[in-house]
Amino acid sequence: MAITRRDLLLTGAAFAALPALGSVAGLPVIGTAEAQSAGELPWRHALSLFGNVKYPADFKRFDYVNPDAPKGGTVRQIAIGTFDNLNMVVSGVKGQVAGAIGFIYEALMTEALDEVSTEYGALAEAVSHPDDFSFVVYRLRPQAKWHDGKPVTADDVIFSFDSFKKLHPRYAAYYSHVVKAEKVGEREVKFVFDAPGNRELPQIVGQLTVLPKHWWEGTDAQGRKRDISTTTLEIPLGSGPYRVKAYDAGRSFTLERVKDYWGRDLAVNVGRNNFDEIRYEYFRDTTVAIEAFKADQVDWRTENSAKNWATAYDFPAVTEKRVILEEFPNRSSGVMQAFVPNLRRAKFRDPRVRRALNYAFDFEEMNKQLFFGQYKRVSSYFDGLDELMATGLPQGKELEILETVRADVPPEVFTTAYTNPVGGSPEAVRDNLREALRLFKEAGYEVRDRKLIDVKTGAQFSLELLNSDPSFERVTLFYKPSLERLGIAVNVRTVDPTQYENRTREWDFDVITNSWGESQSPGNEQREYWSSKSADVVGSQNYAGIKNPAVDKLIDRVIYTKGRDELVAATKALDRVLLWNHYVVPQWTYTKVRTARWDRFGRPAELPRYGQSGFPFVWWYDADKAARIAKKS
Repeated sequence: MAITRRDLLLTGAAFAALPALGSVAGLPVIGTAEAQSAGELPWRHALSLFGNVKYPADFKRFDYVNPDAPKGGTVRQIAIGTFDNLNMVVSGVKGQVAGAIGFIYEALMTEALDEVSTEYGALAEAVSHPDDFSFVVYRLRPQAKWHDGKPVTADDVIFSFDSFKKLHPRYAAYYSHVVKAEKVGEREVKFVFDAPGNRELPQIVGQLTVLPKHWWEGTDAQGRKRDISTTTLEIPLGSGPYRVKAYDAGRSFTLERVKDYWGRDLAVNVGRNNFDEIRYEYFRDTTVAIEAFKADQVDWRTENSAKNWATAYDFPAVTEKRVILEEFPNRSSGVMQAFVPNLRRAKFRDPRVRRALNYAFDFEEMNKQLFFGQYKRVSSYFDGLDELMATGLPQGKELEILETVRADVPPEVFTTAYTNPVGGSPEAVRDNLREALRLFKEAGYEVRDRKLIDVKTGAQFSLELLNSDPSFERVTLFYKPSLERLGIAVNVRTVDPTQYENRTREWDFDVITNSWGESQSPGNEQREYWSSKSADVVGSQNYAGIKNPAVDKLIDRVIYTKGRDELVAATKALDRVLLWNHYVVPQWTYTKVRTARWDRFGRPAELPRYGQSGFPFVWWYDADKAARIAKKS
């Protein structure tokens, strides 16, 4: 699927569709000439950032779906980890939520997977905002219903907004500029912003997942009052194309298609949501998950390991073409994946120390030995989005923006193109380690008896590399000897997913690995990732603990841009300043999505450009293919 900002907030991995534009852009409107002449704002069926929308108000379906796709069948997918919570509102701070729970709900808007930054009405039939983006009004569809038959109301929207903002740290940051939500009509909700000019906010609000107020304020089967501020394993009420059929906590989670789903005939849903059941099998270990796939206990696997992709799929079903291996291009998102030192701990606050840790990382040799040469080194916080990556030296509009923060950024921002150290040979490794020791010496350390010692305290420099996936130990164990050659005491520790989540929420770590997904139009989520304010918010994605006034100013420049060219320049400037502060040790990336599937599914002739595989939501169960597989097995 495509990556949206809403997905990024819920998962921390990396997704994006985007926000709004005024009438000057020529967007289609819903309304009458009389209403416009009377001074009322026009209603629109879609919002887009910096451009016209592709589909008109009366469109019948998205181009990338098969409107005649059959309904039926079951698809079984893999989930890694566990879950003990079905309340997504507190997922940022309590428990581990079942990731697929979001599929039972609707948002006000839904993304188009063949446009970079456009959303169309889902729960909302229309949206309106002034040219200065000081507020937005959403009008709900009259036919929108919860699975219990009750209508989706403006009160539900307000309740949902208030709950997420109060109880979910990431949404609190995401919606920080939304002052209030208020009912202004029977089916209309107005969101008021703290200042004009933030053209993303109308569409950001449109990504709001709407929850049923009457259900959450009611009682359960035992007569106990529900509490949205706590975790729960009671199956919640939704309004979306799927409902929860059954679950076994930490083991499996099954969704069933709602046959009388109110929105099944909406243009945005035609050809989608074709499976009768979507089942997620949970595994604690990826090796076990692969074996389950080979045994046909699951249908689809997305493979994130280069080693597994090269070695784990040589089994008869692949040779017989009953299992299909396919890579899909990722055009929708970029990524920064890295080792992340915790700047809240004093030993990592000196940028020379963090740069030294980069010199100790021999990516080239790791890529050769562990990854079969499949990866490239991450060189940008927006890696994979070429237009947004800072390259060469700053010039033009980017340079103009950087001049406004010159006093607060490293001088290299203006004089030197950022590059990572390059290893891969004994000579290069020795040179890199010498440079690392030089940087440590400048930062106040020296080697005594083969130990890297803080000259002020006499303590040895030590760090713990924290993992939650046992299969990732081979990476941290590869990194460990290089750090030890510098005299660092290194501990590699792998903990279970629950303990890992609790420790990262509480900033109880030295170094972790994290990935931040980026959209083609960055915006307000940058505050969640890098801003001074988010550094102290429990559950935020500012894992590094960055507090930098220049970064804060550049984030604002990204958010308050007035055109695509300015957005690109501001994003490059932010990227360059983040890189030259050496906040992380960049790891690696791959520009395609590796997948393996049992060949029992059909798909549209042309998949959405920005939807990666589009699985499972634009695919369908193919009974003929399934029968052929059954005959061969």
